[in-house]
Amino acid sequence: MPESANLMGGIANKKSKPEAIEPDPLILIAARAASEKKGIEIVVLDLRKVASFTDYFLICTGANSRQVQAIAESIEEQLRKAGRRPLHSEGYSTGEWILLDYGDFVVHVFSHTARRFYDLERLWRDAEKVTLPDDLSGAPDKPAAGGRK
Repeated sequence: MPESANLMGGIANKKSKPEAIEPDPLILIAARAASEKKGIEIVVLDLRKVASFTDYFLICTGANSRQVQAIAESIEEQLRKAGRRPLHSEGYSTGEWILLDYGDFVVHVFSHTARRFYDLERLWRDAEKVTLPDDLSGAPDKPAAGGRK
């Protein structure tokens, strides 16, 4: 076997593991605040390679408008304790989609219906998904054996 074929085979068979993206610690504070208020489907998108207006989106869902508002209020409160206030916020009156703009990241708290309708993950599908610690994923509760929660 020619030496060049061996080298090429070695290179072609190497699999590089993608580097984990470490988000701003404030995003983790926001994700934890959402999780503590029972926010589900918590996702962080890294937009740095695909957008210039912000670095990250934090997206999560609440079960109803009151919970959406409570999640957003908790995120604001926890980030305020960390010394950050949103540059802009909107959507509190309806509680369907609350947006909190912190400049380098934007928080989107949706109702189920609004999240499916606007589908930001599809719209920004070229953005990389940031891996969050398991306790912050906000995965919906799975039924226990027997079909009950």
